Amino acid sequence: MKIIFMGTPDFAVPSLEKLISSNHEVIAVFSQPDKPVGRKQIMTPPPVKECALKHNIPVYQPQTFKDNETIELVRSLSADIIVVVAYGKILPESVLDAPPYGCINVHASLLPKYRGPAPIQWSVINGDTETGVTIQQMAEGVDTGDILLVRKTQIDIHETSEELFDRLSYIGADALIDCIADIDNLVPEKQDESQATYAQKITRELSPIDWRKSALEVHNLVRGLQTWPCAVTKLNGKNIKIHKTALSSVTGNKYGCVVDNKNVITVCCGDGKCIDILSLQAEGKKKMDTKSFLLGNSIEINAVLGE
Repeated sequence: MKIIFMGTPDFAVPSLEKLISSNHEVIAVFSQPDKPVGRKQIMTPPPVKECALKHNIPVYQPQTFKDNETIELVRSLSADIIVVVAYGKILPESVLDAPPYGCINVHASLLPKYRGPAPIQWSVINGDTETGVTIQQMAEGVDTGDILLVRKTQIDIHETSEELFDRLSYIGADALIDCIADIDNLVPEKQDESQATYAQKITRELSPIDWRKSALEVHNLVRGLQTWPCAVTKLNGKNIKIHKTALSSVTGNKYGCVVDNKNVITVCCGDGKCIDILSLQAEGKKKMDTKSFLLGNSIEINAVLGE
């Protein structure tokens, strides 16, 4: 098949690499425009663009699909199918219907659960034990298209969203190849709208830890917000990022209260159960393990986090 690939971040790269190494032909790649990155605001191409250029595939970075010029460009490429993986732009019906096989999308959830931009993070924050990848036939709504293929996987209690992100990117790539290979035989399945949920964009407003919540909920928040924007709490009046935690067998009486400070910082949560802080980052400092942090910082028993 002649394929147009549309994608932007790291998550989409394994799918593009798989297609390039297959017996299909990726004739063009569409990606978001380059963006300024870092303190020096250096214009940086998205990972998908870098991958495409490495393989000498033409790259297009339109600001919008609302103009006829971009739509005509897509049509002129005469692709058999368009593959979309975390592209980040809404495609009009004129683009969705352009190729004979339409547009298919690799989405990192078990649709109709977690439609939207942040399915991986929310599956971890909400403590789900199972997730997966759905290949859907794209429609005009947000992740509302008919389901073509599903691949499921378990989420480990200690797995971070970053780790799950990496795993699902490869699961999605394999599923994509299987889907295209069998696309003439797949029977599209309508999504159950009564089961639909939306995974809203992750923002910094989610970062502050509410120690009144259960130990498991706090642990899941820390896992889910890795590596951005990270869970945050107050320690001695200053913000610290919490990068890694573990569920503790220790119990306590007051939420947010430090109950142990040997090698790890053990903190009581709202259900009386505790978590161990294993890795953190003080303001203006680098990320470090808690044992190293405690060598240069005194954290008293009964100190209260979050104040």
